[in-house]
Amino acid sequence: MQAAARQRPVGELLREWRDRRRISQLDLAISADISTRHLSFVETGRSKPSRDMVLRLGEHLEVPLRERNRLLLAAGYAPAYTENALGDPGMDAVRQAVRQLLAGHEPYPAAVVDRNWDLVDANASIGLFVAGIAPELTTNVLRATLHPDGMAPHILNLGEWRAHLLGRLRRQVGQTADAGLADLLDELRGYPCDQPVPEVEVPGPGDIFVPLRFRHEGTDLTFFSTVATFGTPLDVTVAELVIESFYPADPVTAAHLREQAASVG
Repeated sequence: MQAAARQRPVGELLREWRDRRRISQLDLAISADISTRHLSFVETGRSKPSRDMVLRLGEHLEVPLRERNRLLLAAGYAPAYTENALGDPGMDAVRQAVRQLLAGHEPYPAAVVDRNWDLVDANASIGLFVAGIAPELTTNVLRATLHPDGMAPHILNLGEWRAHLLGRLRRQVGQTADAGLADLLDELRGYPCDQPVPEVEVPGPGDIFVPLRFRHEGTDLTFFSTVATFGTPLDVTVAELVIESFYPADPVTAAHLREQAASVG
């Protein structure tokens, strides 16, 4: 009963998500095809939304699947979206797809992270980044990257790359309202950095992306990265997986990676 007493009303949660998305009641009502009067009654608790309406409003507010389940629970309904562990038998196809993407990206580094930026899987080439780092740091890629005992001493443009990563995390906190991610952001901001950290990512002459400049065994390497997610997820775990793939940004980096792969093979 105490847990139920602490449950916030669904209308209050919906209004909070609408405010976070900076959408007016009128605009949300129009896009969701309901009356503003009914939406107002839902938000103030004067009317209980149907299960379909909760799902519809969550869709139009672009609420993450995990949070849509919480909206349903707050309204008195069962969750709509499963949350299977990646190791479950029903996730075989997902695991195989992830492994295929990672293996196919060799000899370039690639990793899979979850909603907390915890490392889920990676290919062999990611070892170039994490060699020598304490195992307890490598479980979370942001800590592994920005911690002074992690990759940070080897990142030549640490201030620039730090600003890029913190910006991504800050936007994620805004999109998800996740308290754990907000705590992680505060933690990372406290890590030392001996380079200027730009407030805004402004490109230099000829720049078309924020590079990662990394020194490995005396060679200066330059990477750019792409981020991939599953296009039509209906499971919370699948929706929160992110695959980040690194590519060489110059011939020196490409040659170094090929040499590293050949020496291991």
